[in-house]
Amino acid sequence: MTIQTTTHLNFQGDARAALEFYQSVFGGHLVITTYAEFGMPAELPGAENVVFGLVAGENGFRVMGYDVPGTTCGGLVGGGATRRENHTTITEQALLVSVSSDSLAELQRYWDALALGAVVIEPLAASAWSAGFGMLTDRFGVTWSVTATS
Repeated sequence: MTIQTTTHLNFQGDARAALEFYQSVFGGHLVITTYAEFGMPAELPGAENVVFGLVAGENGFRVMGYDVPGTTCGGLVGGGATRRENHTTITEQALLVSVSSDSLAELQRYWDALALGAVVIEPLAASAWSAGFGMLTDRFGVTWSVTATS
């Protein structure tokens, strides 16, 4: 028997932009379904927001996201997660997304893309346990931990 976990991120109106950004960074297939497509009247506020979103790549990257109903101000919400206006304090976050690669060059490409508009918590550099480790909070309020595994 196998099991797969997928990080599911909750946003405040910018899930589409975040998921499109993550697809541009990691590649893969993007699926976005709006509340209107699930039957919400299109004229209601939030109908264009994401009720189901997924980025899935052949490289193993998977992340889901949606816009929490009734939220439209942008950023990450829920589970004690740090909001955009205070996203430099990782101790307030309920989770972070961890990405690892056996290729430091591949990891550097992901890092460079995620770092656009981000707050770097720990620069990507060699550490006692890895040829490359870094942490940042991206422009959507999601904190990422990246590690080279060899």
